[in-house]
Amino acid sequence: MTKFPFPGLNLAVTTPFDASGRVDLNQLDAHLDRYIAAGVDGIVLSSGTGMHVYLSREESDALVARGARVISGRVRLIVQTSALLVEDVLARTRHAADCGADGVMVLPPFFEGPTDDEGILAFYTAVAGGGLPVIGYNVPQAVGVGISPGLLRELCAIPNFCTVKDSSGDLAQQADLIRTGLPVMNGADPLMPYALLAGAAGVIWGGANFAPRTCVELVQAARDHRWDEARAIWRLLEPAMNLIWQGDYVASVYAAADITGYGSGVPRRPLRALDAGKLDLLRAALGDLVAREREAVPA
Repeated sequence: MTKFPFPGLNLAVTTPFDASGRVDLNQLDAHLDRYIAAGVDGIVLSSGTGMHVYLSREESDALVARGARVISGRVRLIVQTSALLVEDVLARTRHAADCGADGVMVLPPFFEGPTDDEGILAFYTAVAGGGLPVIGYNVPQAVGVGISPGLLRELCAIPNFCTVKDSSGDLAQQADLIRTGLPVMNGADPLMPYALLAGAAGVIWGGANFAPRTCVELVQAARDHRWDEARAIWRLLEPAMNLIWQGDYVASVYAAADITGYGSGVPRRPLRALDAGKLDLLRAALGDLVAREREAVPA
């Protein structure tokens, strides 16, 4: 692909749930509007942070259809279409295309899937037949499959495969991917400014749910090579971004977003809301971000 289609901050948005744990599509409109007003460049629906693996196919499809109507081209739309069966990935991808998505994010085969390069290449070649730009997903600690620089080169030769989101959390490994000269997206919250300095082409950021305006400012400062300013902004974000990465990630993002004014309910089962002790640690880590973001949240 001649031009990288997903620069800037793409928010892996939380999925709203009501008090009974049902997907709350009525809350989705205002939820997405707040983030678009905050200045994000793109939104990822049915993301990991949005509890993709705990949504039924019907729930995910409904979420994507409604979200696409709300977004209506104001920012780019990426949809996670990961599934165990290739046929399901393709069906989800075609649904996303029909809704007007700009691209899809797809995990490599997981749960006893192929781990050799040939098997992964065959999988993504099939997925690319869905008709949308494909973002591969490198999260070896979760799926047991890693993307090496050599494999990335082969993947990017597949028509429609355009980048990999690296959520390994290993900056040295991500830098190896970036040095291929191919576009790489960072998905590890604690590495954001360092990955941008290393040359990441864009980010998919779950933690930005609780501090979207501050995260947008960080990415923009990095885009403009205002590194002293980026470092000053990162000092505000770093304690919370490091804390959520240490465990209870999704529950922590939901809780932090509620504290800063971007709440979307609590994560559904089998996840649980944070206990009181962890919530106190989270509030302390958020520090000045709470007032900073709450002042900016539209009424």
